Amino acid sequence: MRITNNMMLNNSMSNINGNKVNVNNMNNQMASQKKIQRPSENPVIAIRSLRLRSTLSEIDQYYENNIPDAESWMNITETAITNMNSILKNIRDLCVQGAQDSLTPDDRKTILTQLEKLRDQIYAEGNAEYAGRTVFTGYHTNKNLTFLENDKTASYDITQSFGFGDIEEYRYHSDEVNLPTTPDEVLKNPVPNPDEAVFDRIRLSYGGIDSITDKNGKVLAANGDKGTLSYTNADGTTGDVNVTVYDTLDDWAAANGGKYEIPDDEAVFIKETGEMVLGKDTSANMRSGKASMDLDYKKTGFDKGELRPEYYFNCTDNTDPKNPVEYIKYVNGKEVEQNIDYIIAPNQTITVNTSASDVFNADLGRDVDELIEAVRAAQDAFDKVAKVEEMMKMEQYSSPEQQEKLNKWLSAAKKELDYADDNMQKLYNSYIGHCDEYMEQVNLAKTELGSRGQSLELTKNRMSSQQTTVETLTSTNENRELSDIIIDYTAAYGAYEASLQAAAKVNQNTLLNFL
Repeated sequence: MRITNNMMLNNSMSNINGNKVNVNNMNNQMASQKKIQRPSENPVIAIRSLRLRSTLSEIDQYYENNIPDAESWMNITETAITNMNSILKNIRDLCVQGAQDSLTPDDRKTILTQLEKLRDQIYAEGNAEYAGRTVFTGYHTNKNLTFLENDKTASYDITQSFGFGDIEEYRYHSDEVNLPTTPDEVLKNPVPNPDEAVFDRIRLSYGGIDSITDKNGKVLAANGDKGTLSYTNADGTTGDVNVTVYDTLDDWAAANGGKYEIPDDEAVFIKETGEMVLGKDTSANMRSGKASMDLDYKKTGFDKGELRPEYYFNCTDNTDPKNPVEYIKYVNGKEVEQNIDYIIAPNQTITVNTSASDVFNADLGRDVDELIEAVRAAQDAFDKVAKVEEMMKMEQYSSPEQQEKLNKWLSAAKKELDYADDNMQKLYNSYIGHCDEYMEQVNLAKTELGSRGQSLELTKNRMSSQQTTVETLTSTNENRELSDIIIDYTAAYGAYEASLQAAAKVNQNTLLNFL
């Protein structure tokens, strides 16, 4: 085959250009430390790079955004639950202290002050929020758990379910002592005879009820209205109970000659206190049948700090009559879950929220309110006794008739004090058990949250490991060590120089040199 000078020149130029391309590639790699600059240089590396980067982007989303967001939400929740547990412990400690027989008036005032402060804090933790979203209100993250201000226009139709376990004993006191203030009143005013009546009751989560609805759909609102409620026993049989509605406890007593009385097979409902007081046979039948009851009632007006009904009961918000809003909390007796789930890994989600009803028992605030009233009643009764004793020492009450009448007033005041002290101590003892139940509920919610937190931590560690692995694979696929590039660059540049030297000698001799 004949090789011409032009052929040798073209081959030399082609070799020089190829070596220059290699030098240029090595120079680019040295500057970027990347194996390729364009997908066409190595399609296999390019495809692997796209897949690895896509996987890494997904992992980064989980590890750097979703998981920290879930952690923050759950940390806020845990802090609120811990604070709630601390509040409950303080209330329990006050109950233990209040149950002692050696309380002084100053002790009572101290306990009363502390209870009033704790009452304001009980449900405040339920309004905890993360990034503008309340953490205990399910899907309604734009609403608070409680009413932040007194709202006299808010109106709800509420269905609250009760079981035989909600029946509890309670003491009602009538014929309160109202002390005379002048010598004439001492002699003329009749001396009261304080009395105590003990009944079983079912207490609603709210007081200040507008009306209740009986089994026939009749609305019982007026003082003295009568109707019939029904309950269902554990075996499926049903029972009825006749109920009379009263506005206040005083109205109930006034309807029975100043005493609290109920026919054994009936019940009364007190709108002011939101409680249904059961006759002896009614209570016994519901207990023995392990009965349950759904009570429909209407409430308008809520105080600051009260729980919003939609987070605890099936209810309808009728604040705007033209646009009622229905809330479903239970279906066929089962709670409708409102879980907020975060995707924290491929095909793995975690529930970050805790329902308010799992932590903040709706009865707790009512318990504390009754404790406060009991302490106040005991303190007032003590002050009445002290007042009568002081009056007996005054000259204006020194006549034998006045002294004799004041002795009767003193006996009445002491009787009221005995009832008040006994009731206060019994409530303290009873609510120690209630606090234990509430604390158990809070601790259970905290434990459940902790188990989810541990699962989140394990996933976080796994995603961290995967992130490191994929980053390493991505780097191995795309990047080169600088030392390797320098070696290859040196070799490529040497080849380029050699090609230049070889090309310089190709055309030094031609055919003319030999003629």
